[in-house]
Amino acid sequence: MSRTPGVVLTGLCGLAMLALFAVPAGAQTSEVKEKPPLYSYIADWQIPRAHWAEMAKANAANKAILEKALADGTIVGYGNDENLIHTADGETHDNWWSSKSMAGLVKVLDLFYASPNMASPALESATKHWDIIFVSRYYNWHPGSFKVGYTQVSAYKLKADAPEDAVDMISKNLVVPLMEKMLADGTIIEYEIDTLAVHTEAPGNFWISYVTPSPEGFDKVNAGIRESLKASPLAGPAFGSMTESKGHRDELIRGEGTFK
Repeated sequence: MSRTPGVVLTGLCGLAMLALFAVPAGAQTSEVKEKPPLYSYIADWQIPRAHWAEMAKANAANKAILEKALADGTIVGYGNDENLIHTADGETHDNWWSSKSMAGLVKVLDLFYASPNMASPALESATKHWDIIFVSRYYNWHPGSFKVGYTQVSAYKLKADAPEDAVDMISKNLVVPLMEKMLADGTIIEYEIDTLAVHTEAPGNFWISYVTPSPEGFDKVNAGIRESLKASPLAGPAFGSMTESKGHRDELIRGEGTFK
């Protein structure tokens, strides 16, 4: 679930990524409405390779805190990931949890600060660490747990003259209809469109992510992208008119998670 500012998934060329948003009008069977805010806390870590096994142990030790918070409704999802496409300055691992309130995020964070797990050898070995808090109003998932999931996250930067409701327009008219179709047929487990809830960098970026249960899911999504491009060839340019091409980055991560 890592969504490092300015960093996100590889494997799709720029034109194909734009095609992701080219959903034919006929595919929009119902009006897309924004949902109550979903907040996500992501802790990114750059862990030396020699300590990766220790990171797995630390994640297992943290599970009791997260399971309790999930059971009592404080959070609605949690998980951890490892980055499959490494960069010089990017994270190697992340931990995340999501809640319907900022209070829920902070309550779990307080539990971790009070936990002896904060002093684990893996976290103490980190050469870099940063946190991000996102908010999404366009999201959905299949409840349950997955031991292995593959996540694509794509980051975009809006142009200075983009409409104030650009993210809403993109979400409602282009992204959500396709993602809902992929969710319904089991191609993906979860998706969301995020913006920063706490502005640790300048506003204007947004992130689109989805989780697929197997690598084959990427091929199915790509096939849907191509079909959408053929059906609505003007949607890609419309998306491009609102976003900066130089602000786009991709990330591919693998991890486990649970959604309530």
